Amino acid sequence: MKIAVTSQNKTSITEHSGHCRKFWIYDINEGKVIGKNLLELSAEQSFHNSSCNEPHPLDDVQVLISGGMGQGLVRRLEGKTIEAIVTKETDLDKAVNAYLDGSLIKEKAECHDHDHEHEHQHKNQHQHQHHH
Repeated sequence: MKIAVTSQNKTSITEHSGHCRKFWIYDINEGKVIGKNLLELSAEQSFHNSSCNEPHPLDDVQVLISGGMGQGLVRRLEGKTIEAIVTKETDLDKAVNAYLDGSLIKEKAECHDHDHEHEHQHKNQHQHQHHH
């Protein structure tokens, strides 16, 4: 089993999965971490810039753990039978081990799709209606 973790800074779990180009790939055997390697993607290979219909370097992982991702990416991963997990945990090893023992606290994916980085402030305080 393989678990990918977004880590643009290579030291902790980072957000913006779609733009992330650095992932730690954990090799798991019988519920234990047996190795981890850094996968560095080109800009064209980031989820944001690549087609969901093309083969992707992360296609062979079973789980993707990130600090944040949009619903579009969650759907894309699910289409490839990859479990998408959003967590507030930033420690790479802690998050993977917590996932393995079932104690990782999972957050909901963002309800909007990330088409660009969100640096702007909303001037109008508007309410979103969420129907689940």
